[in-house]
Amino acid sequence: MSTRKASDGEDPLIESREDLLSVFVGGEKPKDRWRIGTEHEKFVFFEDSHRAPSYEERGGIHALLIGLTKYGWRPVYEGENIIALEGEDGNVSLEPAGQFELSGAPLDNLHQTCAETGRHLEQVKAIGEKLGIGYLGLGLWPDKRRDELPIMPKGRYDIMLRHMPRVGTMGLDMMLRTCTVQTNLDYASEADMVRKFRLSLALQPLATALFANSPFLEGKPNGFLSYRSHIWTDTDPHRTGMLPFVFEDGFGYERYADYMLDVPMYFAFRDGYVDAAGLSFRDFMDGKLSVLPGERPTIGDWHDHLSTAFPEVRLKSFLEMRGADGGPHDRICALPAFWVGLLYDDSALDAAWDLVKHWTIEDHHRIRAEVPKLGLRATGPRGRSLRDLAEIVLDIAADGLKARARINGAGDDERGFLAPLREIVASGKTPAERLLDLYHGAWGGDIGRVYQDARF
Repeated sequence: MSTRKASDGEDPLIESREDLLSVFVGGEKPKDRWRIGTEHEKFVFFEDSHRAPSYEERGGIHALLIGLTKYGWRPVYEGENIIALEGEDGNVSLEPAGQFELSGAPLDNLHQTCAETGRHLEQVKAIGEKLGIGYLGLGLWPDKRRDELPIMPKGRYDIMLRHMPRVGTMGLDMMLRTCTVQTNLDYASEADMVRKFRLSLALQPLATALFANSPFLEGKPNGFLSYRSHIWTDTDPHRTGMLPFVFEDGFGYERYADYMLDVPMYFAFRDGYVDAAGLSFRDFMDGKLSVLPGERPTIGDWHDHLSTAFPEVRLKSFLEMRGADGGPHDRICALPAFWVGLLYDDSALDAAWDLVKHWTIEDHHRIRAEVPKLGLRATGPRGRSLRDLAEIVLDIAADGLKARARINGAGDDERGFLAPLREIVASGKTPAERLLDLYHGAWGGDIGRVYQDARF
């Protein structure tokens, strides 16, 4: 989740709907300026006890942040607390229970983004070794109850923690017990955004299946392959889901802005977070927000509000792919490879759309509902398994990456980053199923073994 910094005092007021749309229009870029942004989260644990460290304790999250400053990362404060870092490789931030996130810099190619991930992991592991800290690459805490987890000192999290139980049964699990990998990608125009949004939304459940990696809850199998994905089904219906209007005629910036205006607020930022949970951004625009009477929103407020919706694909000034569970280094590199191959080459985009353009809204909802339990065994509308679909889609993505022709110093293009996904499809087993095999086999039902076999 984003980290808010104090305004410089020049944040313009929103005067019209055009100002709302300007955020999306401002994201338009010619193809030669398209970039790749990769975000990935990891669970932090003490090596000796497997306990999740709190922010303030000796050797805890604050110490980890301080340790990273030796690599040139600069602290970002909220009040007196360091709650993020910024540097050449993007930003390091904290999720609600101390999940550690790198929001990477916008980069030209996958060789760069995978190298960025590698640098970050080397750094956090080096500091972690000094502090007795390790990291898990999973989509869900495998053995922790909510009440065993710390809360990070960020104002927006206090508001969300109070609000989540009012609107769903699993919002606190989303905040405290999940980790994800995301890819952020550009678009050239409104029409290009629509094409990419529709395809990526249709195929987001396929990405969820390929990256399914959250089969344990509180020490035991939970009946799902991606429990993280299941959690989103009862987090907050106002701000999650498959967004069927994206597939309707006339979808574009205006329709997405209307959707966001209907998403209830969480907060406004005024020298700190003001609790506006459940209130209307439309009222805010009319100067009728009860917690800030007479005030009208700024563009910064709109940016904040855009960050508080959590659909499977999200539009800001770029498109965010949000369907994947957290995982190890090679799958962090594989996720942007999957989406870049499909979305950054016109021929690949057209070929992939041909596979799904006949799907109905009911098809989209059914596949989304099946995937958290069934993974690649879920079926498409004509009875084809997602495993079979994945093989075709990966071939299309590979063609897209080949066409991009981004070559590294060894003469390799970007197709190699799809290798972990090729292996998953060839075996027919998601990462979650491999972990379940270990749990029922070599681990002998001892969930503690996950701290060795799923660590970074």
